[in-house]
Amino acid sequence: MSLDLPSGLNRPTPDSSFLELLKSRELNPTWELGAGDAQALRVPEATTILALRYADGVVMVGDRRATEGHTIAHRRMQKVYPADGYSAVAIAGTAGLAMEMVKLFQTELEHYEKLEGTRLSLEGKANHLARMVRGQLPMVFQGLVVVPLFCGYDESESVGRLYTYDVVGGRYEEDDYAASGSGGREAKAYLRSVYEDGLSEEDALTQGISAIAAAAEQDTATGGPDVRRDIYSTAVLVNADGYQEIAEDRVAALSRDLVGDSE
Repeated sequence: MSLDLPSGLNRPTPDSSFLELLKSRELNPTWELGAGDAQALRVPEATTILALRYADGVVMVGDRRATEGHTIAHRRMQKVYPADGYSAVAIAGTAGLAMEMVKLFQTELEHYEKLEGTRLSLEGKANHLARMVRGQLPMVFQGLVVVPLFCGYDESESVGRLYTYDVVGGRYEEDDYAASGSGGREAKAYLRSVYEDGLSEEDALTQGISAIAAAAEQDTATGGPDVRRDIYSTAVLVNADGYQEIAEDRVAALSRDLVGDSE
C-alpha cells in the first residue's frame, strides 16, 4: 500500500537554517515591490545608531526618532534589539523592512541553537546577517535600504566585537566604535574625539549617549535627549553576562546631566 504524502513532506530535510526550511516549503520571504510602488510609499526611516567597545564588552545605543522625509513619524521607536543571549543588532534605514529582518534574524539564531544544541559563533552570526542584508538587495534598487549594526560578546576569546555592513551585504569588523544612519558621520566624529581603549561601563555609556546628542545637534532626523517629553536613547550592554538593556531611568539621568538639567 502506498501512502501519498503532501508534496512538501517529500522534500529533503533542510539544514539548521530557518530560511532554508522556509524555502524548502516554498514559504521563503520576498522583498520585491511592483514597479513604481516604492516611489509611491512614504515609509518611516530609522536614523542614528552606534556601538563602541569598552573594557568588558560592547555598548550599543540608538536614538528614538523615525522620520518620513522632513516629518517626524515616531518619537519613541525602538532601534536596538537582542539578536540572542550574547549579541545585539541595531537598525537604520527603512524601518518596516529593518524590523522584519531583525525578527527573522532572531528566529534564525534560535532555530540553529535548538537544532545544533549550541550557539552559532559570533563570526557566524555576523556572516549570516550579511547574507540577510544581501538578500534584500532588490529593495535597495527601489530606494528601500536597511543598514544594521551588529555586536556581541565572543565567548571563545572573551572579548566584545562589533560589525558594520553596507547595502550589498559587505561585512566589516570595527576595532573600537561604529555608527550608522543619517547622523552616523556626526556620531563617529564625536567618538573619534573622546574614545579611549579600556573604557569603563559608565564612561562608555556616557560617550555613546553623548554621541547621539552630538549627532542630533547637526542632523535634524536624529532625536536627542527630550527632557520635556521624557524621551531618551535606548542603550544596551553585551558582555560576559550576556545581553543587558540599560534601565530607562539610568539613561535619563545621564542624559539630563548631559543637557545640564539635573532635576
